Amino acid sequence: MRSCTQARGSRSNLGKAGARAMGRSRRFDPERRSRIIDATLGLIAADGVAGVSHRKVAAHADVPLGSMTYHFANMDELLREAFERFTRSVAARFERRLAAAHGFTEAVEAVVDIIHVDVFATREDLVLTQEFYALTARRPDFRDVLDEWMHNSRNELQRHFDPVTARQIDALIEGLTMHRALSGHGYDRALTLDAVRRIAAGATDATNRTDGRG
Repeated sequence: MRSCTQARGSRSNLGKAGARAMGRSRRFDPERRSRIIDATLGLIAADGVAGVSHRKVAAHADVPLGSMTYHFANMDELLREAFERFTRSVAARFERRLAAAHGFTEAVEAVVDIIHVDVFATREDLVLTQEFYALTARRPDFRDVLDEWMHNSRNELQRHFDPVTARQIDALIEGLTMHRALSGHGYDRALTLDAVRRIAAGATDATNRTDGRG
């Protein structure tokens, strides 16, 4: 009897020790904040901004509900950081593509790759883009995040194109992104290539006419 009692006590102590260790492990979680942001983006892509709540994000990120208000003052702060992460990620893809391009032809091809490989890569990215546009249309206080994204994108395009052409190509990218998100159908790469070439070539022709070379 005594042996059984000791065995049960030993198992009980081990269980308590394991629970304490698990508690310490959950408390020491340096990636928790980042996981919360990633979980928020996943939920926005699945349910839209309107479908995001502290409870849903906590469950999706596998963190205690109290972690939400510990790391973020409110939902607006969380949404801001989530969309900042998303837009900076897209801008980084712009930078990699355009930095690797040399000359007009490669720059045009890089823009087409941005549209078809980077922007159109996943349905999730398309939905996140449209959700972000809708949010900034309703909430001017998020506009600075969009402005930073557009500024960075156009700066990268200006590696190869003049400022006016860069704005036109940027508008083309945004327009095709919206068209693709709403239609749900694939977009022909050859058609995109032709559109980018027309914009870029039109800018060159206009410059030649202005300079008296046309």
